Amino acid sequence: MVKLSVIVPFYNVQQYAPDTLKSLRANTRDDFEFILVDDCSRDGTPDILARAERELPGAVLVRHEENGGLATARNTGIDRARGEYLTFLDGDDWLAPGYYEQLVAAMDELNCDFLRTDHVQCTGRARAVHRVPHGRRGVVMKPREAILPADRSTSVDYAYAWAGIYHRRLVDRGLLHFTHGLRTAEDRPWIWKLHREAESFAAVSLLGVFYRRGVASSLTQIGDVRQLDFIRAFDQVIEETALDPEADKLLPKAVRTYCAIMAHHLGSIERFEPAVARKLRSLSSAALKRMPQDVLAEVMDTMDSQRASRLRRLRRRPVSARTVAA
Repeated sequence: MVKLSVIVPFYNVQQYAPDTLKSLRANTRDDFEFILVDDCSRDGTPDILARAERELPGAVLVRHEENGGLATARNTGIDRARGEYLTFLDGDDWLAPGYYEQLVAAMDELNCDFLRTDHVQCTGRARAVHRVPHGRRGVVMKPREAILPADRSTSVDYAYAWAGIYHRRLVDRGLLHFTHGLRTAEDRPWIWKLHREAESFAAVSLLGVFYRRGVASSLTQIGDVRQLDFIRAFDQVIEETALDPEADKLLPKAVRTYCAIMAHHLGSIERFEPAVARKLRSLSSAALKRMPQDVLAEVMDTMDSQRASRLRRLRRRPVSARTVAA
């Protein structure tokens, strides 16, 4: 029986993949498997992974014939996973030695649907510890109890799939797969679904994932049209949350988060290509019109004036019927 399946998508990360794989080697165990998903890399990554398939104990190499993006690559890994537990790592991040052993021990002890962990953010040589925004540690709770309050950072805002471990029963219940084809913000509908529909979770004070920020090839650094997938991701959050029995309680949080992310992108619109910037304004205006208008009005009344005025201007902007339906 495989105890832990680690799903690691790679795409054009030849500069970082050796460090990632070295850290996996320092986390091997006889009952661990490492599912390495090459998402149709065009650099030296495939050769690095071919060598890892031979040399890394527990390695399983899967290759995509076409690039599908992070969400699709993770889904490929989930479909191949055999472990009682699953976790994720990105192909340009790395781990502390022995981290997965501690993670599995915590999961065995608490026996919940999923655990959330802290992580270390690495920007160049700078290091910063980022904590799960959930005060109670080592206590099993209902996940939906950690969604609110709407005006504070909560566990659904800590949308890092690799900062945790997940029981196989979530796969069996259809809760662990990501929305196919999302190129960015893929963790957002995913974490919201987990917190709405899973039965138990906990947060633990365990550090071991090192998250590399500022990578030139990362979508967070590229102002092209793929960045606009955040709109499709948050539309899904709103649509699914609106169907929840407690929609009246949860929607203000979902709308507020959507508005905050939208305002963030609009506030740094100069980093986008001109055509993408125009599309961002158009799609954002249409998205504001799709939101529940009473909830949106209440949310904007409680936002800071700069962001609220930016969104109000956009909300008044006329859009075509084609854009509203997009």
